Amino acid sequence: MDWKDALASLSGLPEGETPDATSEDSIVPGNRSEVTGQKSPLHVLIEKKGRGGKTATIVEGFDISDDEIDEIARTLRKKLGTGGSSRGGEILIQGDRKPDVIRILREMGFKVKG
Repeated sequence: MDWKDALASLSGLPEGETPDATSEDSIVPGNRSEVTGQKSPLHVLIEKKGRGGKTATIVEGFDISDDEIDEIARTLRKKLGTGGSSRGGEILIQGDRKPDVIRILREMGFKVKG
């Protein structure tokens, strides 16, 4: 038996368990802002000053917890394949990725102003 057969024989959940209804997979796209409680639109801007000439994409205007902002930043970094951070109620993504960030945030259900 090769690894593909072994993987195919594994079931996703132990017997008798059902998927958790509150897992992130169950969140309907377009509904994310309702789940997190984000009411106001987010602002995405490009910034170069004070960064040694390097460009950064900034997302600001969050009115949710820092933990939720960290989760959103993690998702953005993963989907964009780039570095970044979140602190002080805003997300910093390395490089000029404004159109991509806006697209991903809208897919997640947030209202975004560019």
